[in-house]
Amino acid sequence: MKAIRTILARLRQADNKYNLINHGDKILIGLSGGKDSVALTYALSLYRKFSKTDFIIQPVILDLGFPNLDFAPMRDFCDSLGLKLLVVDNREIYNILQIQQKDKDHLPCSICSRMKKASMNKIAKQLGFNKVSFAHHADDAIETFFMNSLFGGRIASFAPKMHLDRADVTFIRPLINVRESEITKLIKEEKLPVLKSHCPANQQTRREEIKQLLKNLYRQYPLIKDNLLTMLSNYEKEDLWGKEISYQINQEGLTLKPVVTPMDMMYVLDIRNRVFVLEQNVDYSLEVIPEQEKEAHHFLICYKEKPIGTIRYRPTGERIFKIERFAIQKEYRNQHFGKESLNYLTNMLIEKFNPCTIYLDAQYHLLEYYQSLGFVEEGDIFYEANIKHIRVSKIAK
Repeated sequence: MKAIRTILARLRQADNKYNLINHGDKILIGLSGGKDSVALTYALSLYRKFSKTDFIIQPVILDLGFPNLDFAPMRDFCDSLGLKLLVVDNREIYNILQIQQKDKDHLPCSICSRMKKASMNKIAKQLGFNKVSFAHHADDAIETFFMNSLFGGRIASFAPKMHLDRADVTFIRPLINVRESEITKLIKEEKLPVLKSHCPANQQTRREEIKQLLKNLYRQYPLIKDNLLTMLSNYEKEDLWGKEISYQINQEGLTLKPVVTPMDMMYVLDIRNRVFVLEQNVDYSLEVIPEQEKEAHHFLICYKEKPIGTIRYRPTGERIFKIERFAIQKEYRNQHFGKESLNYLTNMLIEKFNPCTIYLDAQYHLLEYYQSLGFVEEGDIFYEANIKHIRVSKIAK
């Protein structure tokens, strides 16, 4: 089977599974000139014709300032597809990367990636496009998983789709189910143009080392190639230790449990509804703010494994954390459960991020309570949800 048929089938599969492309979408394509982004542009130009979805695409190439780059082949390629290439001047990025390189062997890839995404996001907003499409494929996703696991100590990879609430732009990765070997085959079969990479870090990165490691594993154990890709979306079989974590606050059964399951979050929202909405008459729209819910790290306060309260923290700056939604159910108050839980969480943050600043907007009638925990009042009294508040903070040095 020709590679384009395989790639289009996998693109449709990803579109159906992750709801990537909808009627009326205006999609920017990040076209670097490498094989992956060329394959993406070619595949989306064809997919648009038979997918029965009405959307438009606009290839964009960022001129990052790398020397000796000629974008003429990409202009001709886009013209052949009936598309007009947009070249955006981002040449300051190369200068910034050189400054950031310092004494390292090559330019900092993570900074480059973030700056390119920010630039594409800005262009999308300026042109009125609602989605940005990147050419990351299945092997990229698996390599990222291994890099995060081995070098970052976390189970994570990039997502097929990610919505940025503040910018109101969605990043999509239509080639998420496509193998790199299929892209290479497509380039050869269709004789598609590819620009030579001028990045000095090309094939000299830790990612390249992971790529070679995986190739060796695939040769020895061929079945794991498909299993690793299946693993990334196999939510029904996910079983990690995070569900079992319940930090011991004291020996009497008081614990702090990270919220990692839907059931945990149901307990959190139920307790907050009882305390803030029903007991204190806080409007639900002020109590639950979706964007903040996603940014925050939520915890259940449990006594003898029964949820009795909630607390969360949210990063609001470099080493600055805001404590929020701190609530203990009425029948469990005045037993030092809240004080011990807040102390435990603040000490946890200080141990992990010291130096840092921890603050919260305290209900004014509880000011002495927070002062007894080492918080200091700052600023003026204000009202939030018709309740008198004052900001208190604790600085760890």
